[in-house]
Amino acid sequence: MSTQLSWQAKEATVGELAARAGVATSALRFYEREGLIHSRRTSGNQRRYSRDTLRRVAFIRASQRLGIPLAAIREALALLPDARTPTREDWARVSECWRADLNQRIKLMAQLRDHLTECIGCGCLSLEHCALANPYDTLGKEGPGARSLAQPCCPGDC
Repeated sequence: MSTQLSWQAKEATVGELAARAGVATSALRFYEREGLIHSRRTSGNQRRYSRDTLRRVAFIRASQRLGIPLAAIREALALLPDARTPTREDWARVSECWRADLNQRIKLMAQLRDHLTECIGCGCLSLEHCALANPYDTLGKEGPGARSLAQPCCPGDC
């Protein structure tokens, strides 16, 4: 039995979808249990996935790589139609939901990249910039961790 998904196939077995998506069959079963993807069952109780599930799996994997929680992925996928293959407009609507969050993540990652060798807002007072931006560890009174990572904390960044 081949696990290669034919370009003409409207449905895929769990093995075919897993091979084409580059994930383990257990991942597909997990996604299904979590309500992220759906399958129909044959008379022999075998899973069959519609071809558009491949795009949903790619979306899930890309979202996970960005650190987006499964609950947020589930909410986004719930915006897609169940009765038909999602259109470009459907996917655009889903992506719009995350635009602000993704832009904020990009900003934070760029800030971390640019200031990793200097101050990252930790309040540790271990570097010269921290002593200037956070005298007497005032950020430490707000709680543990990188308190000002969302805002520039180094001189010249404000």
